[in-house]
Amino acid sequence: MRQYELVERVTSYKPHANEALLNKAYVYAMKKHGEQFRANGDPYFSHPLEVAAILTDLRLDEETIAVALLHDTIEDTDATRAEIDQMFGERIGYLVEGLTKLKRIDLVSKKAEQAENLRRLLLAISDDIRVLLVKLADRLHNMRTLHHVNPQKRGRIAQETMEIYAPLAGRIGMQDLRDELEELSFKYINPKAYETVTQHLADLAERNRPHIRRIIKELTAKLEADGINATVRSRQKKAWSVFRKMEAKALGFEQLSDIFGFRVIVKTVEECYRALGIVHQTWQMVPNRFKDFISTPKQNDYRSIHTTVVGPGQQRVELQIRTWEMHNIAEYGVAAHALYKDRENADHNESTVYASLRRTIEQLAESNNAEEFLEHTKLELFLDQVFCFTPKGKIIALPKGATPIDFAYAVHTDVGNSCVGCKINGKIMPVITELENGDEVEIIRSTAQAPPAAWESVVKTGKARAAIRRATREAIRKQYSGLGMRILERAFSRVGKTYSKEALEIALPRLARERLDDVLTDVGRGDLPSLDVIKAVFPDYREDRATGKPKTGEGWFNLKAGANMLFRLPGRDNSREQLREFARQKRANAIPIRGTGNEMPVRFAPEGGAVPGDRIVGILEPGIGVTIYPIQSSALSQFNDQDRWLDVRWDIEEGNTRRFPARVKVIASNEPGVLAQITEVIANNDANIENLIMTRTPDNFMDMHFDLEVWDLAHLTRIIRQLSSKSTVTKVERITG
Repeated sequence: MRQYELVERVTSYKPHANEALLNKAYVYAMKKHGEQFRANGDPYFSHPLEVAAILTDLRLDEETIAVALLHDTIEDTDATRAEIDQMFGERIGYLVEGLTKLKRIDLVSKKAEQAENLRRLLLAISDDIRVLLVKLADRLHNMRTLHHVNPQKRGRIAQETMEIYAPLAGRIGMQDLRDELEELSFKYINPKAYETVTQHLADLAERNRPHIRRIIKELTAKLEADGINATVRSRQKKAWSVFRKMEAKALGFEQLSDIFGFRVIVKTVEECYRALGIVHQTWQMVPNRFKDFISTPKQNDYRSIHTTVVGPGQQRVELQIRTWEMHNIAEYGVAAHALYKDRENADHNESTVYASLRRTIEQLAESNNAEEFLEHTKLELFLDQVFCFTPKGKIIALPKGATPIDFAYAVHTDVGNSCVGCKINGKIMPVITELENGDEVEIIRSTAQAPPAAWESVVKTGKARAAIRRATREAIRKQYSGLGMRILERAFSRVGKTYSKEALEIALPRLARERLDDVLTDVGRGDLPSLDVIKAVFPDYREDRATGKPKTGEGWFNLKAGANMLFRLPGRDNSREQLREFARQKRANAIPIRGTGNEMPVRFAPEGGAVPGDRIVGILEPGIGVTIYPIQSSALSQFNDQDRWLDVRWDIEEGNTRRFPARVKVIASNEPGVLAQITEVIANNDANIENLIMTRTPDNFMDMHFDLEVWDLAHLTRIIRQLSSKSTVTKVERITG
């Protein structure tokens, strides 16, 4: 296409277009791409020129056409953003930069690169939809010429097109472009299936040609007889659409009844409903196959009436009834809106689909992780939808399979975070119920609620998943932050220093942390030793190199596996009264342990647990938090770093309803009914069996390890005593690791 031909294309639908801009962009791009060639040997400039041609078919404005001509200049030539700003204006420079892939950036994986490229593209789209229109045209031309690309790259490019760009085209209502992208991708992703389905469709079209003509003729005549001048067209499903349905419903090609459909295009909305009445009066409607997208448009602005009837020859006939305006929007999506051809009225004419897309992208952009952003984008943008209602009648569009949890987050993040239940059509239902079209959903809320982490695997929308992850991370962060502060208070006290937030904030640069909360969280997670914090706050602090203990301090304690707590008061006689007083002080300063609830990120020793009444010690494990061990646990011998040992104590309230883990080993004779006797003792004592491992010994005994849940040490002792009294039981002992 020559320069004057491009200008003529644009002026044919926009007579007053800026021809100078088009001419300048044409010449600039041609010079910049110079001697570059594509994989098929054509001059590289043929690519941006073809992209521009695709966009003229959509009747887009001259700025968009200029961007199409320039879209690869920053990425593939020595052109710069500043140079394009100077020659074509900052707006065109911004759009071209939004289309430029990342360069010279070290990303850990191809997926991360794809995710970061998509993030930049979508954020640019949220400001100006023309970025997406150019990108889709760019991808369409690349797919049309994909056979020239290295075979190893074809599959990856086709998969990316199928997963991201084709659904994006559908999301903004550009169905024809989406269909072509999907067909081209299908051809390279699964060539054998593509060839088979395409051949079947061609054969079927040939056989059904007379039948299709008959339906068009009869339908047109029926409408004309009632004064409706309609255009009736047949359409055939694309190969990818047919293949996807065959896979999803496990159908053979011969079992599909909706490969052919018909569109009835009329002038007005009133004629749409009149045509529907005529069709239903003439032919029998197929139940559950009627949808009115005129009264309830899809999120991409698609509007039509869908119905299926048993038509001439007792054949099922799918019909779409729409106006010409609806037809243009269905075919060209946002490109059909005058907004994108006349930017002067942009503020007043923003289409519903673009506004919805922009809001969605802004929500997705809250994710700080590129790959998480990619995952949420696929969830949020690319799934088929159901439409539900709030009690006040507001429509909420959600992907198929969505739950009331997704609904709650679609209303507002705070509603989702405080959701505790729901009513669907007036009935109380589980929050994991799959929603259907037309459901009215009422969310039951509680200010005391926090979203469970397990919800993340249930929800379908990216917004809900991201919000749940944020809430979970924040809850965990608060737990670790609180634990970190307690650890630091006690660590500072142990070395005779006073802990203060003000002093710690001054030391943040020395700790390479931006916020006080970051320090507390890292200390609580075990990723930052408390001694490092002390040294950052008090640079003159020194340990006694001979003993590894601080030179100053009121006292210190040492814990050893299998031993009692030993308290020493430096420089004094360790009288019994002094040791008792020091023990009371240490107990008062010890971190209180209530269990594995939400108060603190605490877990119990994996081999044997711990129960109230045990003398316990906490071990700070990096990335985990605190693990509680009984003081007699042999596992403590592996922890030699004293800085990881925490002084902890039980703080169990009266009326506690939480059980604690303990492991008991029972050796009993291998006789019928022995296991029943043992489990009866445990059940009668109101304990719970979490796990049981049984091993038969050579001398005809059974070695059984019970993981129990008990109230406290007295409860556990009573169970062990009663088990020991059984004549069939040889030995009972507690395992502490």
